[in-house]
Amino acid sequence: MSERSANEQIEFPAARRFRLRDVPRRLRTPLLFASGVLAALIAITLYNALMPRPSPLTPQEVNAAIAQAMASATPRPALSVGAYQAVAPALVLIQAQKPARQTNAGSDERNASGLGSGVVVNDQGLILTSLHVIEDAQEIQVTFADGTQAYAWVMSEQPENDIAVLQPSQLPKLLVPATLGNPNALRVGDEAYVIGNPLGLYGSLSAGVISGLKRSFTPPGRGQKLENLIQFDAAVNPGSSGGPLLNRYGQVVGIVTALANPSGQDAFSGIGFAVPIDVAGGAAGMPSY
Repeated sequence: MSERSANEQIEFPAARRFRLRDVPRRLRTPLLFASGVLAALIAITLYNALMPRPSPLTPQEVNAAIAQAMASATPRPALSVGAYQAVAPALVLIQAQKPARQTNAGSDERNASGLGSGVVVNDQGLILTSLHVIEDAQEIQVTFADGTQAYAWVMSEQPENDIAVLQPSQLPKLLVPATLGNPNALRVGDEAYVIGNPLGLYGSLSAGVISGLKRSFTPPGRGQKLENLIQFDAAVNPGSSGGPLLNRYGQVVGIVTALANPSGQDAFSGIGFAVPIDVAGGAAGMPSY
């Protein structure tokens, strides 16, 4: 039996706590890195367990989503919309009172008035139109886009190009001349738009393409051969003459002058002609380009 006193307590070495500073310096960085990797793996495992991945979309679901997105998208407006809006404020309705034609049965009052179109081309309110619309007219009345009506007189004529320039007696409060384009930049196949008053239907738009350039044509009953014309296939009918031919930007590149119909009838058959605006504008004193 030990001689130590029963009251004497036996001392044991105290348990040592783990401290990072006790780890050799060369092992500290790998230990920290390993701890970070372990923590990240644990976090990923917990996330996957709590937030399972969604099932992949089927081809049918993908197609349905694409169709829905396309259906809700707003399409860009057609070029014709912008072209129309650009020139519509400059469009003019022209009504010309002409002497009645004499026939074997006497006067034919049905031919006593001429109907056509015109376009305002400058801030003085000058109107370009076709000469045959107002030729021999006793009185010319014009109606602007805002409804303003006025009488007009002929300022100048180009019989060789079937072009006339009108000066109205009154201008609308808001005068918006058309923007003129360069007809020399046209190519066969370019967009072509015609705005006019066919059969008295004010502000009608028709669309087509440029079908040919530098054409020659003698309109039936006029006798005067027209040269260097623009051919197009946008629909024109009686009342369209004198209206503007537009490019895709809504710029005036020509003045509608005639339509060709093999049957001899005054109705559209797919071929229309316009005087280039650089030629027509010369009658209004505008520089050629």
